[in-house]
Amino acid sequence: MQVYLVGGAVRDGLLGREIKERDYVVVGATPEQLLKQGFQQVGKDFPVFLHPTTKEEYALARTERKQGQGYTGFICDFTPTVTLEEDLSRRDLTINAIAQAEDGSLIDPYNGQHDLNKRVLRHISAAFSDDPLRILRVARFAARYHYLGFTIAPQTHALLIEMVAQGELNTLTAERIWLECEKALSDGAFAEFLNVLASVNALSSISPELAKQWSEPLYKTLQARYSYAQQQHIQHSELLFCQACLTLNEEVITTIATTIRLPNDVRDLALLVNQHQAILNTASPVPEALLSSFNKLDLWRRPARFEQLILALEIAHQQPLPQHAKLVKAAAEVRDINPQQFIAKGYKGAAIKTALEQARLAVLERYFTAHSELSANKHPTF
Repeated sequence: MQVYLVGGAVRDGLLGREIKERDYVVVGATPEQLLKQGFQQVGKDFPVFLHPTTKEEYALARTERKQGQGYTGFICDFTPTVTLEEDLSRRDLTINAIAQAEDGSLIDPYNGQHDLNKRVLRHISAAFSDDPLRILRVARFAARYHYLGFTIAPQTHALLIEMVAQGELNTLTAERIWLECEKALSDGAFAEFLNVLASVNALSSISPELAKQWSEPLYKTLQARYSYAQQQHIQHSELLFCQACLTLNEEVITTIATTIRLPNDVRDLALLVNQHQAILNTASPVPEALLSSFNKLDLWRRPARFEQLILALEIAHQQPLPQHAKLVKAAAEVRDINPQQFIAKGYKGAAIKTALEQARLAVLERYFTAHSELSANKHPTF
């Protein structure tokens, strides 16, 4: 039985990047052997085991044979006779098909080190096209390593276009598409991810709404926004995803949320930015409009919504909003005004709400005065 470190840990180690997790392949073993050593089995179709101490993943070497459509229709052989080279051959890219033995030596049957040095993403074999998920994975790798100068090999780029044209992406679930989007967002490279998808005609298959608005200027704009977010150590998916939706209307955002299956918090923030960015982007907010915005945001019970909205718009501008400090202070002050204060003074029924609104409005008027030249002072809306 031999154990090899494989995949991303080897790739990122050679690139000098931080290794976040380690995966191993085990050659010449059976499930029973690993179970006897205390490993915990977590997979049945292709047995994956957790190490009894480190909890890292150890998978038996396997081969795969395509059966049917989609990215799940594979028959696996994980008998002890499967070799390391056979296991590596089923992987997607040459740079992901390098193994490291326990003595540190590298096994690289598909010249992955050469492609790492040349900064090229190249598929291993024609079997690449058996799995439509690889279209998204290549886009994600191209995005993640864009800063290192990686490009997609011409043959691989052509194969991706062919796979898209054959409708392979239609077999992916909306949830799986979002998972790949989320990984690209966490890498801080969502602009590159979308741009690669657009270059192989995949973006229109995944989200026609995003594809319609895609352009070189938008690509550059998103690059700048995500760069700012990285500098500020902002990594929340909902804050990052909504940057691609700032020019879209509520109907379109709702459609995207269905086709990509956005989590509720991601969808909701994109909608909130759409609804409130005009008033918050303004250099001189109208107090009445601002109070209406606070009410719709339910600032009184959900202050985190407002905080997220302000931060999302800061990313969009790559700087705090024109009235950032005043908005934050005013929001905190109006939140301190509550119905109990007026009930204690003897107000009843509808009079409580009226007095509450008037008191909150008075606070906002102290911070913001509407001028006739308001329209000339507006910060542009996206």
